[in-house]
Amino acid sequence: MELTGLTGKEIIKYCVDCGEKPFRGSQIINRVYKQNAASWDEMTELPKGFRESISQVIDFHAPEIVEKRTSPDKAVKYLLRLRDGETIETVLLPYAHRVSLCVSTQVGCPCNCAFCATGAGGFVRNLSAGEIVSQVLTVQRDSGLRISHIVFMGMGEGLLNYDNLLKAVSILNEDVGIAMRRITISTVGVVPEIYKLAKEKLQLNLALSLHAPTDEIRRKIIPFARKHTIAEIAEACNHYTTTTGRRLTVEYLLLAGINDSDFCAHELAKLVKKLFATVNIIPYNPVPGKPFKRPERERIFRFKGVVSSYGVEVVQRMERGSKVAGACGQLRGQSKNGRRKN
Repeated sequence: MELTGLTGKEIIKYCVDCGEKPFRGSQIINRVYKQNAASWDEMTELPKGFRESISQVIDFHAPEIVEKRTSPDKAVKYLLRLRDGETIETVLLPYAHRVSLCVSTQVGCPCNCAFCATGAGGFVRNLSAGEIVSQVLTVQRDSGLRISHIVFMGMGEGLLNYDNLLKAVSILNEDVGIAMRRITISTVGVVPEIYKLAKEKLQLNLALSLHAPTDEIRRKIIPFARKHTIAEIAEACNHYTTTTGRRLTVEYLLLAGINDSDFCAHELAKLVKKLFATVNIIPYNPVPGKPFKRPERERIFRFKGVVSSYGVEVVQRMERGSKVAGACGQLRGQSKNGRRKN
């Protein structure tokens, strides 16, 4: 068992089952999830014998910070090494009124989006719930900042690691103390899991990585898109927003000459007009070795104007971390310390 993959209730139950008082579990929860302890040895309030016995059953291993890059805009990109030697990325994004963390859910990614550095490295495995939660705790410990918002937009497709992702969300909400409404799960559109997530009736946010308004264009840049049509995804997302009352965010990465035409803008607006959603425009952050380019500023402005003319709410994501290989998978691919290198 991994300590950071256990809920507070599970920790207390284990302590009671071992013959300890419930407050011992509360002590562990406080030290790990509130005070960012990194090892059993740090928990000196626990009897030494109990620490030694519990450490034989419950593993507590903080990921190693292999590399850290800080951008002029204060974004910090972390490359973390896991117990088996694999590496993942997470990005700290401090803003004036919040501190966000972009968290990974898999080592690599099976979706293999043509524009993404993560997919180029291939898919290795799912992260455990403990490995997902540990990213948050490690960054808090290193930065001294308290994370207020979580976005599962790092390496991997979170809904393809559904059970571990939901367990991590539960721990981050109930034990670490991050409000559910400040947690966002991004997906390329895994239809069965969107319906499954709706049944949970959680007050978290769902972001759809759409990136194209037609199936023909989308399948060229997102191989996974062959599994579900845009119409099927839109129906699932509409069910999610109706069930939860939470507004959908439609992520749209603008690629010059690929999906940034007036035609695409009109089709996107028509689609989103039928949903309870906001469009988040993301001008492409170039990835070395990828053939895609960022549209000119005038084209970006024109695209946004067409979409908003339909009465659709459109925002443009504030760009952070481009100077430190901010896009998913870039640092892992570049680093000589990472297990895989593009």
